[in-house]
Amino acid sequence: MLRLFSLIFSLAVAGSIFAAGSPAGAVSLPDSTDISSSLPELQVFAAPPPFREVIPSQHLNGEQLEKLNSHNVADAIRYFSGAQIKDYGGVGGVKTVDIRSMGTNHLGVFYDGIQLGNAQNGQIDLGKFSLDNIEEISLYNGQKSEIFQPAKDFGSAGTIYLRTRRPVFKEGKRLNLNLTFRTGSFGLLNPSCRLEYKLSKNVRATLNSEFTYANGKYRFRYRKVFPNGSLAWDTTATRRNGDIHAFRIEAGLFGIIPMGDWHAKVYYYDSAKGIPGAIVNNVWKNSQRQWDRNFFAQGSLRKTISSRYELMVNAKYARDYMKYLNPDTTLMYINNRFYQDESYLSLANKVEILEGWEANISADWQWNHLSSPMVNFSYPTRHTLLTALATSWRRSAFKAQASILGSFIFDRSLINDGYSILGHRSSRWARFTPAVFLSWRPLEYEDFNLRAFYKRIFRMPTFNDLYYTDIGNADLKPEYATQYDFGAQWTHGFASTVWHSIQLSADVYHNRISDKIIAVPKGTGQYRWMMMNIGKVRIFGLDANARADLSLPYGIDLSASLSYTWQSARDFSDPEDSLDEAGTYKGQIAYIPRHSGSFTAGATWRRLALNYSFIYVGERWDNSSNIPVNYVQPWYTSDLSASYSLPLGKTNLKATLEVNNLLNQQYEVIRNYPMPGRNYKLIFQFDI
Repeated sequence: MLRLFSLIFSLAVAGSIFAAGSPAGAVSLPDSTDISSSLPELQVFAAPPPFREVIPSQHLNGEQLEKLNSHNVADAIRYFSGAQIKDYGGVGGVKTVDIRSMGTNHLGVFYDGIQLGNAQNGQIDLGKFSLDNIEEISLYNGQKSEIFQPAKDFGSAGTIYLRTRRPVFKEGKRLNLNLTFRTGSFGLLNPSCRLEYKLSKNVRATLNSEFTYANGKYRFRYRKVFPNGSLAWDTTATRRNGDIHAFRIEAGLFGIIPMGDWHAKVYYYDSAKGIPGAIVNNVWKNSQRQWDRNFFAQGSLRKTISSRYELMVNAKYARDYMKYLNPDTTLMYINNRFYQDESYLSLANKVEILEGWEANISADWQWNHLSSPMVNFSYPTRHTLLTALATSWRRSAFKAQASILGSFIFDRSLINDGYSILGHRSSRWARFTPAVFLSWRPLEYEDFNLRAFYKRIFRMPTFNDLYYTDIGNADLKPEYATQYDFGAQWTHGFASTVWHSIQLSADVYHNRISDKIIAVPKGTGQYRWMMMNIGKVRIFGLDANARADLSLPYGIDLSASLSYTWQSARDFSDPEDSLDEAGTYKGQIAYIPRHSGSFTAGATWRRLALNYSFIYVGERWDNSSNIPVNYVQPWYTSDLSASYSLPLGKTNLKATLEVNNLLNQQYEVIRNYPMPGRNYKLIFQFDI
């Protein structure tokens, strides 16, 4: 298997050398001045520019992110259609994302073009990533509509791209400085600093740091009403053990080279936080705690070798540490520590075969290792080789993209009995998965697109799934996801009216999950479980989005956006589990609402800005058995913010007041994890 790894990776390298040495078949582009001079003198409107993406993304850029009452990436993603956030409450609570009900592990999260990894459990806590240094968030269903990318980018059912701020300097400036201070409810103290410096004409540096402290205490009303209207319970208490101390620092270099660019980044995050836990059996306070230290260094180089060939190289090393402590001996004393190491190298090569027809071959190698002082720990190591062959074709109003991903995985772990090593366990997987994307613009002078895609992909069992002591199952198979999507998007700009632009989009989709990895009881022990491939999920859904921008008299600008999601995500795992009223067969899977949506609106006038956002999540169940005892009530929140910018010479001061959960709704995203009621935040930003 390792020889096969080496052979395929060598082919990718050889392909790059061959393409670089091939004759430069230059493609002559029409001169822009010639185009403009050929237009009729009185022509005002022209056809929209050729669309670049086969499947457009949902995205939030810097200005839009500032309008949302969001501090971290997970809070901002709530406004995307088709996205469900699992939020366990509190300032430092874990926040993960599920796209179109396929599960958190089917989502890839990329930070400046390189994937964030967690081989232990496959989940990325997006609550760790502040928006202070984020310039844009993009969400793609299927995969990014660009073939020139690492093989990793083809390997997820959905992807989120986080792009950090690139330094931009006004003429004559070499230094930008931003100082931000947040304070408010929960004892929040959150200073941050962003420094940007122009080292030379072609090299720029950034340094961003942030400290977060909060005691995490908030009062909540814990009330439940059954679907028949009867009251289950109603009480008021204070959420405790939700404190957090966190420090983040990242430094970056951005450079320009002839016919290319490069960037490098070093990131470090250190936190200590309480885990308030679930409120069950009249236990209102928990004492569990967690410590995290995350470090990574990564870099990327992109260069145009000739008019027909481009090369991209990515590399990364990451080291993660996590400690979990449960000192409560009445349950089970736990003091676990885990260390993760990851190395990653990628090479992508794009070649223009003919005008409008491009191809890409990319190869990625990744090494993961997990260690822990736990008894009977398996110390697993994983080598992953991904190779992707992709092509795109564009002709007039049509655009098509197809790819096939080859995944070759080699795992090795220890077998021991707690006293001695009995041997090694090895396993190998080889899988090929295809994807096809189509787009068509039927109207020449309207920005109206029809799109469709098919993709089959899988996710590997995590180290916890396979090797966690007494729970893991080393015989697990990969979990497959098959996606079908059809959608349309229309964008229209207006001239000489208060309306600036309107954008409408809608997608219908069907996803099928097979060999789903779930925990099932093992034997007769109440707390003994094992991971098994017995899950099947069928998902039908609709995502709809609308956005409008207006410019009113007296310099007033308005913007509004609306998103809506309908989903039927049902459990088809076991037909025999429908024989009683508590059966799970064909039940809506846990925590997936049938109806959800969001609305945002913003207004700006001179230096004053006012923004409002609303999120609604419909009724859900905490189990595929959709019976009253598992019912989770709908919830909604309203957030409001007002900001004012004041120039002070060369310095700009911006003050913002946020009121979150304006109507003081008492709700839960996850059962028994109450969320905060009305809370406040005051923000001061200095830009020099």
